[in-house]
Amino acid sequence: MTQQLRLGLAGLGTVGTGVVKIIRSKAALLAARTGTDIIITAVSARDKTKDRGVNLSGYAWEDDPVALARRDDVDVFVELMGGTDGAARNATEAAIAAGKDVVTANKAMLAIHGQSLAKMAEDAGRLIRFEAAVAGGIPVIKALTEGLAGNEITRVIGVMNGSCNYILTRMENAGLSYEEVFAEADGLGYLEADPQLDVGGIDAAHKLAILSSIAFGTQVDFDGIELEGIERVSIEDIRHAADMGFKIKLLGVAQKTGRGLEQRMMPCLVPDTSTLGQLDGGTNMVVLEGDEVGQVMLRGAGAGMGPTASAVLSDVCDIARGVRLPTFGQPAAQLLKSTPARSVLPAPYYLRMDLMDKPGALAKVASVLGNAGVSIDRMRQYGHSEHTAPVLIVTHKTTRSALDEALAAMQGTDVLASTPVALRIENV
Repeated sequence: MTQQLRLGLAGLGTVGTGVVKIIRSKAALLAARTGTDIIITAVSARDKTKDRGVNLSGYAWEDDPVALARRDDVDVFVELMGGTDGAARNATEAAIAAGKDVVTANKAMLAIHGQSLAKMAEDAGRLIRFEAAVAGGIPVIKALTEGLAGNEITRVIGVMNGSCNYILTRMENAGLSYEEVFAEADGLGYLEADPQLDVGGIDAAHKLAILSSIAFGTQVDFDGIELEGIERVSIEDIRHAADMGFKIKLLGVAQKTGRGLEQRMMPCLVPDTSTLGQLDGGTNMVVLEGDEVGQVMLRGAGAGMGPTASAVLSDVCDIARGVRLPTFGQPAAQLLKSTPARSVLPAPYYLRMDLMDKPGALAKVASVLGNAGVSIDRMRQYGHSEHTAPVLIVTHKTTRSALDEALAAMQGTDVLASTPVALRIENV
């Protein structure tokens, strides 16, 4: 006889509504693939009266998601509310305490509280699954925990926020300023309610923290990520990068070194002929590098109703099939506390600065760079404004610490008209 898996769904926004639609339209397919009838028994959201374009009359309604998580007719609690704490965390903990498995798309909650939640779930013999929390419809969590389980992961690198990638590619393709494209993206609903989560790199850094934990067997460490958003990237930077054969991407990189775990999320230049360089619009890409398999590239829709709901259902189906794995691929009690490390590997850097238009300004900058051991590869000076001279410098390979020393010393000169922009040129 076909078994039954009963879901309690908290959160009926874009993704939650997508989950309802898939379960309704593909019930027979899901049953054939899992041997289980997957049904929704109860739901919860902030506004019961809102028209969501789907009929919810057949489901029990709970105003309180914690009450939903504790219902006897719920086997799996599906948390799609979002938020680091509050209702999402309270309901997740209540579900685990009540003996339920949890499926969530909540990257922020996992990036901040993942270790304690994983420990709680595993101590109770329950699951937390979260394929939808990272890169939308791309099955990167399953790739790391299952497909690449026989590999030592050497590096994780990727574009993990579609909104930022949309802004940067739109700026390039349309020749628009950051401010213009930001307003356009916000008007189209591409940005979070708090846009800083997107453009500040926070959303993408949440995802990187989760991937790092799985890849390197460490406790989730969001605070250990070097974080810089795209707010200071100008249309001039994008044009200058294009002139040199590069694209600018908000790039996440994580790798284990002898000094600790290096995690950074910041705008970088990548070759325009590379796969990451050719990534346009809202698409995400995650590149996983393993000692046995080499380089694996996963590319697809990083957000949206269908892709993210698809990822939620992949976790639900695994639970229906009886697949039971530790939250982050290894038992939470065995995950090591990482030591944050900044990159010491030399790389070339792109520098853009506005110098005061007076004799000797450029010589002072060159001298400061030389004193810090930073060698200039290329330098261009663009059209003067009334009082300033825009200058572009590409360095030879150098360390970030040497560059930071030079940038700090430049502040002591009287030639800078604005704070320099420094972007790493990443080998991908």
